[in-house]
Amino acid sequence: MVTKQTAGRSPVTERPPGPSLSPSRAADFKTCPLLYRFRSIDRLPERTSLDQIRGTLVHAVLERLFDLPAVDRTPAAAGDLVIPQWDELVAREPELTDLFPEDAAIDVTEFLGSARRLLDGYFTVEDPRRLEPAERETLISTVVDDELLIRGYIDRLDVAPDGALRVVDYKTGGAPREAFEARALFQLKFYALVLWRTRGVVPKVLRLLYLKDAEICDYAPDADELARFERTLVALWRAIEQATAKQDFRPKPSRLCDWCSHQALCPAFGGTPPPFPELTITAVVPEQPSRAAGPAVDE
Repeated sequence: MVTKQTAGRSPVTERPPGPSLSPSRAADFKTCPLLYRFRSIDRLPERTSLDQIRGTLVHAVLERLFDLPAVDRTPAAAGDLVIPQWDELVAREPELTDLFPEDAAIDVTEFLGSARRLLDGYFTVEDPRRLEPAERETLISTVVDDELLIRGYIDRLDVAPDGALRVVDYKTGGAPREAFEARALFQLKFYALVLWRTRGVVPKVLRLLYLKDAEICDYAPDADELARFERTLVALWRAIEQATAKQDFRPKPSRLCDWCSHQALCPAFGGTPPPFPELTITAVVPEQPSRAAGPAVDE
């Protein structure tokens, strides 16, 4: 594989031709095959929520926070990063200002204040002055079953002096805990598998930081579990290939439907999906490191 260096991040591996799967799209298919179709095959647009943009903003601030000297990583410094990072987001996506019309229930000032409160939750569960992450917003990938490329972005990777790995994922809330946590752990096992296959080390800890609730959820995988998870991913991809060949992606109603942008097209809600595209997609476009808060996107 060819790699290229991206400023501020570890080398990025260019995707070879062939099937590809991200944790978000894999979780989509597990959650609801029709949702996978709408996102990966039909490429239907989705509404952007304030929760999603807030999550993206908070992730950006936490990434930039570790650019500061350790002694300067304070709650006040994090708060000072909110407006500059928001300005960067708006510069890239000017349409974000459309989320705040004059009659909106929340204005930009209140929105930025809510982001700062989530950052306060972060400082409740961690002291960044005591941490030196090895990698942040890192794209990792590997090939399984000789052809399926699995890849995704890690929020943060900590490496201990003895080489032990800790994968850290920031969660900004907005989903039912029982449903979201299962999806989040699926995502982290995905990353753990890639790290195990590429670095020969099973991560010691998979850590979810819930900023809204100021809670930590730690999970310790083992090699046998990751080997089973790899077989699960391969079987999942085979199911996706079969569904694509048959043009048969069925809805799977759940509590997560409340966050879905496509209810009007879903048979479970009386809708009709669009005609199946003539040219189907066999390789999922890799996700970008834009993190949202709801269960629809990988955080």
